[in-house]
Order: sequence, then C-alpha cells, then structure tokens
Amino acid sequence: MSVRVWGVASLFLANAMTLALAQAPTRSQPPQLPDGPGKEIVQQACSGCHALGRFTNSGYSPEEWKTVIAMMRNVGAPLTPDQVPVVTEYLTKNFPEKPAPKPEVIAVPVKVSFQEWKVPTPGSRPHDPLAAPDGAMWYTGQMANVLGRLDPKTGKIREYTLPPQSGPHGLTFGPDGNVWYTANFAGHIGMLDPKSGAVRRYKLPDPDARDPHTLVFDRKGVLWFTVQSANMVGRLDPKSGVIKLVASPTPKSNPYGMVINSKGVPFFDEFGSNKIGAIDPATMQIKEYVLPHQDSRPRRIAITPDDIIWYGDYSRGYLGRLDPKTGEVKEWASPGGPKSQPYGITALHGVIWYSESGVKPNTLVRFDPKTQKFGSWIIPSGGGVVRNMMPTRDGRGLALAESGVNGLALVSIH
Repeated sequence: MSVRVWGVASLFLANAMTLALAQAPTRSQPPQLPDGPGKEIVQQACSGCHALGRFTNSGYSPEEWKTVIAMMRNVGAPLTPDQVPVVTEYLTKNFPEKPAPKPEVIAVPVKVSFQEWKVPTPGSRPHDPLAAPDGAMWYTGQMANVLGRLDPKTGKIREYTLPPQSGPHGLTFGPDGNVWYTANFAGHIGMLDPKSGAVRRYKLPDPDARDPHTLVFDRKGVLWFTVQSANMVGRLDPKSGVIKLVASPTPKSNPYGMVINSKGVPFFDEFGSNKIGAIDPATMQIKEYVLPHQDSRPRRIAITPDDIIWYGDYSRGYLGRLDPKTGEVKEWASPGGPKSQPYGITALHGVIWYSESGVKPNTLVRFDPKTQKFGSWIIPSGGGVVRNMMPTRDGRGLALAESGVNGLALVSIH
C-alpha cells in the first residue's frame, strides 16, 4: 500500500476509540516502549507508518486493542496471523484502558430500544450509516474498503468490495437509486450500482483534495461534499461529471459535516474552527457564521424543518443552535459534561438526537427544542464512537454506525 494512503489511514485511526490520544513526544524525547515479548514486533510493524507515541500515549481494553490491530492490518500493517496475539497481549498489558467520563442517564417519558449487529469483517470501522427505503441499512466499512448492506429482518450482511485503497467514509443515495460514497483515502467520489456491484469513480480535480468527507444531494440532483484536510467544499454534477472545488475562507478550518436547507443551500461545520459555513449553490461563495466561544469545534451538524442548524460542540461538550437568519446562537451543556464529545447527530420530527462519544459507554441523547429538556440512554454495546446517525425512512427510529465495536445499530423510538 502507498505511504500516502497509509498516512491518511493512520491519521483517521488516531480517533478510532473514545479516548483522545495525547500529543506524541518531541524528537528530542522519543517514546520508549516497555520491554517484553512483542516489543520488537510493534517497533518494526508500527513505527514505519506513525509515531510510537500513538501507543505510548494511548490505552484500550483487550477487545478495543483487538479492533485497533484488525483495522491496522486491514490497511496494510505487516503483522502475520501468529504475531497478532503476541502484539495484542503486549499492548493490552503495557497500555491498558484509561478511565473515561461516566455517562449521565436522564429518564424521560420516551422509550427507545436497541437492536445491534456485528459486521462480518473484523476492524471494518463502520463509519457512516445509510437507512434505505426498503428497511435495509447500508454502511461504509472504512478500514475494510467495503460498502455493506444489512437486512435487519434476517441479520444477513452483504459486503461490496470497492477499488483498492478507497477508504469509504460518507455515503448517500442518489436520485438514480445508486449508492454514492466519498473515497476518503483515494480522493474520489464513488457510485456503486447495488444490482451489479459495479463502481464508477469521479476523481477530484485538485491533487490536494485528498480526503473527501461528507456528501449530500440537493433537490436538483447535484451532489455537494466537504473535503476536510484540504479545507475545501465541492460540487459534482452527475449529468456532466464536472466537479468544482472552492476553498473555505478560514485556513485549516476542516470542513466536516454537511446538510442542505429547504432553499437548497448547503451548510457545513468547520471542525478546525469555531464556525459554520453556508455556500451559495449558484456562485459557490461561502458565508461563515462565527460561534460565540473561540474554543468551539463543531464536528457534525443537523437541520430541523425550520432551517435551524444544530451542532455538537466536540471540544466543549455542548449542543448548539444556530439561526442563520439572525446569526443568533444558543447552547446547552451536554448531560455527560465538558468531556462528553458530542459527535453523530441528526433531527427527527423536530427533535435532536446525538451520541456522546467521550463517555464510556457511549450514550444516545435526546433534546426537545420545545421543552429544552434532555433525555439519555446507554448504548448496550458501548457504541465505540458513533460517528454518524440518521433517521430510518419510516420515521420511527435511527440508524447508527458504531466504529469502535465494529457494529451497527437500529434504534426504535416509542
């Protein structure tokens, strides 16, 4: 596998679990691995791709280490099957699970039930879910380089292998009925025909646009997407295949999640800054809304029928509300506290649902804008970081991708 692709993979793997890894030691203070069986294997297999500080500053449970190692092998880590248990034991012994904030459960007169599945390929890192009109659930297996389809009635999962080193991230249905995805490692937009399994690729025209992130179709059939590290937003016309890219006005703002309002205007959050952006669909000029706290880092956004933008402030542990008409911003502290790391978020019937990825186990949180009251539930599997979620097509529940536990979940709301 190419160094460039593996570098992107290791960058994203840094956030694979709920714990945020500390900065690696400086070159003048290189990390030292503890002695013991497996040390040399870790040094040889891992140091060529990323700093050893990724290990020395981390700490996971045995199951989490198994998942991390499976993800690493999926994207090219040179570990043989007989080396895996040795490395797993070494890492588990020397870098055990670190404490995380405990979840806050808030009872409300709303009932939810979880149904969860493990995906077939270990270390797949299910990233984004996609609820289908027929009741099926699709997902991106980012580290396994597949798109998957779950039939909840039977529990059967079918995987579709993508072009090598694609690293699928976001996905959505197109007006043509095909599944569209962002190839986060390969720098293209892809279209999968579910009937034939054939894939068509749309390469991004700028070599710097290497990591397309979230994508969404507008009502005219035009595809909009963010390109995180390249600091860009893009537009693809499927009829012509033409892609246009524009830079975010704020350097290193990391365009991340995206939604489209009732007037066809795409909004995106800037995970590298305290801003929300809106892009004119005709001119592609970008307008930015500055959030009141300079440390805010919105990671995902949702939109309600009144065109209000909602965001999870990942860095501060808040739920935020932006009214683009007035620029007014309101915020509420998330139940799990300042280190709760709100992540995947969506709106269903005007109510906001999101997951706290920093507490352990992860929670599913409900916020009613009318009453301004929270409710919260523990995710049975632990969640393992719910990076994205969306309503089911019947409007009765939610579809979740559970990256760190290699799973999927459907939530029924009663």
